[in-house]
Formats: sequence, C-alpha cells, structure tokens
Amino acid sequence: MAEAAPKKDKKEVKTKRPSALKRDLQNQKKRLINRSHKAQVLTAVRTLSASLSNKEAANVTQEKLNAIYSLMDKGVKRGVFKANKAARTKSRLTARLGKV
Repeated sequence: MAEAAPKKDKKEVKTKRPSALKRDLQNQKKRLINRSHKAQVLTAVRTLSASLSNKEAANVTQEKLNAIYSLMDKGVKRGVFKANKAARTKSRLTARLGKV
C-alpha cells in the first residue's frame, strides 16, 4: 500500500503572505495614529473639566470647548470616531458648560 501523506498541523503554518504582512503593518500604524488622536481629545476634555471645576472665565472655557469641537470633527472625518459619538460628546460638554 502507498503511504499516506503526513497531515499538516495548522500551528506549523506560520508564514503569511506579503499582502497580509503589509496589511498588518498598515493596521498597526493606523491604530497608533487613532490612539494618539483619542488621547488628544481626552486630554482636551480633562482640561475643560478642570477649568469648569476651577470656575475659570467663560471665554477661556469656550475656547477649550471650540478646540474639542475641532478635534472631534477631525476625528469623524478621519474615521477615528463615529459621527453620533462626536455629536453626543459635544452635546454633553455643551450642556455641562451651560450649567456653570
């Protein structure tokens, strides 16, 4: 009888195609860019919260709110945030600013 071909384990196959490796690199780069942008937004939100708790002047807090609006809109344009999340965040921050 003929010998059966040895079965390949799925764990043995570790090589990826060049296109898959390139896609992995692109995903890693994009993930770092997105994390950086999200960190900028969170930092801006924290500074706004701090200025609201310190009861700074209204024009200073309005400038910070405008900066957050800009960052959120850029994030939506780049695909970092979904449109509804940006709208919800901006609405909540505006409401907090209105209470003060």
